[in-house]
Amino acid sequence: MPHAMPPHPAARAEQLRNGFYSPLLFRDGNVTRMSPSSRQNSSKDLFGITTLEDISTLILQSHDLDETLNNIVTLVARRMRTEVCSIYLLEDDELTLRLRATRGLSRRAVGKVAMKISEGLTGLAVEQSKVVSILEPQAHPRYRYFRETREERFHSFLGIPLFDRRRPIGVLAIQTLAPRQFSGEEISALSTIAFQVSSIVVNARLLDAIRQKEEQANRFVQELEQTRQSLRRQSNDDGNDDSPARNDYSALRGIPAYPGIAGGPANLLDERLGFTDIVDQGEVEPERERRLLEDALEKTRIQTLYLEKQVAARLSSDDAAIFHTHLMILEDRGFMQKLLAAIEQRRHSAAYALKTVVSDYVEAFGRMEDAYLRERAADMEDIGRRILANLRGQNQQPLQLKNPGILVARELLPSDMASLDAEKILGIVTEVGEKNSHAVIMAKSMGIPTIVGVKGVLKRVAPDENLILDGNSGTLYINPPPQVAEEFERLEADRQREVQRFDTYREQPARTADGQDIKLRANIGLIGDVAIALRNGADGVGLYRTEFPYMAHGDFPDREEQYRLYRRIVEDFDGRPVTIRTLDIGGDKALPYFAPPLEDNPFMGWRSVRVCLDHRDMFRTQIEAILMAGVQGPVRLLFPLISSMEDVRACKEVVGEARRHLRAAGLPFAEKMPLGVMIEVPAAVYLAERLAGEVDFFALGTNDLIQYLLAADRNNPLVAKYFDPLHPAVVGVLGQLAQTARNHRIGLCLCGEMATDPIHMALLLGLGVREFSMAAPFIPRTKAFLSRITLAQAEKIARAALTLGVGRQIREHIRKELAEQDILDF
Repeated sequence: MPHAMPPHPAARAEQLRNGFYSPLLFRDGNVTRMSPSSRQNSSKDLFGITTLEDISTLILQSHDLDETLNNIVTLVARRMRTEVCSIYLLEDDELTLRLRATRGLSRRAVGKVAMKISEGLTGLAVEQSKVVSILEPQAHPRYRYFRETREERFHSFLGIPLFDRRRPIGVLAIQTLAPRQFSGEEISALSTIAFQVSSIVVNARLLDAIRQKEEQANRFVQELEQTRQSLRRQSNDDGNDDSPARNDYSALRGIPAYPGIAGGPANLLDERLGFTDIVDQGEVEPERERRLLEDALEKTRIQTLYLEKQVAARLSSDDAAIFHTHLMILEDRGFMQKLLAAIEQRRHSAAYALKTVVSDYVEAFGRMEDAYLRERAADMEDIGRRILANLRGQNQQPLQLKNPGILVARELLPSDMASLDAEKILGIVTEVGEKNSHAVIMAKSMGIPTIVGVKGVLKRVAPDENLILDGNSGTLYINPPPQVAEEFERLEADRQREVQRFDTYREQPARTADGQDIKLRANIGLIGDVAIALRNGADGVGLYRTEFPYMAHGDFPDREEQYRLYRRIVEDFDGRPVTIRTLDIGGDKALPYFAPPLEDNPFMGWRSVRVCLDHRDMFRTQIEAILMAGVQGPVRLLFPLISSMEDVRACKEVVGEARRHLRAAGLPFAEKMPLGVMIEVPAAVYLAERLAGEVDFFALGTNDLIQYLLAADRNNPLVAKYFDPLHPAVVGVLGQLAQTARNHRIGLCLCGEMATDPIHMALLLGLGVREFSMAAPFIPRTKAFLSRITLAQAEKIARAALTLGVGRQIREHIRKELAEQDILDF
């Protein structure tokens, strides 16, 4: 049967946008909102985060950097209602600015107009590294006239520098015919847009650098591959056999990616449809090969859409976002041009062209220092494998696992995770890859113990061999001897007994032996955590870490996306409170599309609420989504890393802006929502009395608070002994904060690992803490512990602890008291 004619690319692009990705329609060069609420906002929300959303969509419509920049200046000028928007980029000498795109100036000036950073108002923005806003710019001593641009007509100038980390790379310039003083809100919105433009430029230059080196890298990669194959053939001819001995016991170490213990037979994932057997065919018909390639690409795009919908249905839209990135690559004109050049100019077959182009990308990305960029090599390999299957006319049937077991693969790709039966995957082991790859993120969402980076595992493991995977230590045991297997069986049996022992407590309220109700809530970060929390009897969410959904996206999620996600979580908890923490990025939590500045100590630098307050439009968008979700159930709004009164008051101002914005748009939202702050730095401890007058509750972030109080990084083994939750200073601070909350009659919730230890829990109860948020699996055992201890016993423990001066003494005292009450077995 002949293939159906594929839709016209423009028509298909619109279908993709309408059905899956974009909240926008493009008609006659104009951007139109799809949803009624967005249409209502379009006349009022002329700039800000909606412009960021539209820029993200424009990137999909653009084929290179120049086209992207031209689309951006057109959009910004229209949204800002200015006659001119231009982008100047700094050249390699880092001294010369050149006009790269403009709306409003003469098009002939693009590429021709250039100035030193010591010249002109545009140069002044770079030289001073700050926003330059000037009325009547022609009267300014730094004004420089260019005949090509005819700028003498304009009576206001706004220049916003573009940065790559802290290094200037260009300027976003706005000009108007009438004198205009730009508001702080407008400048803030444009600064956020400038940040995204910077990211686009940096990424485009990175890909340019890759392209420039590809010819050299091509030859090297091909020679290296030929050498490898030659050595492999020689090794086989010499009679070397790498197949493993069936009953050889060994243990391999890797990188723990998701904790847990699993055992079972090995299910090996074959290297299906690889490129190793693709060779150059010599004489080919370029036109025929081109048609084959275009058909294969079209089929692959359609399959990618199905994969995205399938993962979104099984997990969440956040987990499915990677396939949106795959689609962008499949739509990329540069990728297509490379393939066609290999066919038409070098007379390669479509399959061999695909092999060379994909190999170049995989090698180039694999050499990157940045972990996120290295992971793009796996995405390119995944895309190449699926295109090749369609080129060969082989229908890729979903991967089938015969029996439940441990999945072993060289590398697990997102499409593998989308098609495998998760019920049959007890654990995952990969030879390569990183613990934050997209496939591993999906495995985490399903709660599957995972180890990555286990060198040589495919040579050491045979199908159906007995394996034990210890995801806590990153160890894989192959054909473990009876004593090892028995030990893990004992651990598993103990775990099962513990599960059964605590099962009766899952649905019971958390209550002390003398009848005091305690609130035990769950820490969550992904949609998959919700079911785990509910299954373990969580009384709502004490800490929803919203940065994790941001990490799974390829760009900042818009208000509607965030609202749908938050609404789903609030509805799933069915009337139980959900505390949503605003975006907490920086330190060890980075977004792939939001490059932070290079800092000597990022944990003490520009992160968390500080980033949000510097990008108020982004911040306000998230708060609007949270306020809208508050209509569906009780929601509490939490601000992280508060270190001053100015911080909390600025956050409240943004909440006020969000409410006014939603009210003007006619959108329903929670008029009253409790506001809280994280107490996680010493400054917040000293300000607690004042902060209590500004907010409705405190959340104690004990993980950070302890390490900042004691100057001990909890992840540094050299100072691990100094990180002591029972240090007298920590105990004193926690007691003080509990007393402050009681005096001001505000809520207090302790969020952190500290509450999962019964010794710590006994102390915290005695200090007056009555609400806790923890990893959900600890909730049933914590309920069981609470049922055995009275408040009187806990208060006696706390009184004594406050008099002791050494952490070890405090721990021994609590242990002794619990042992005497016969509840230490918890």
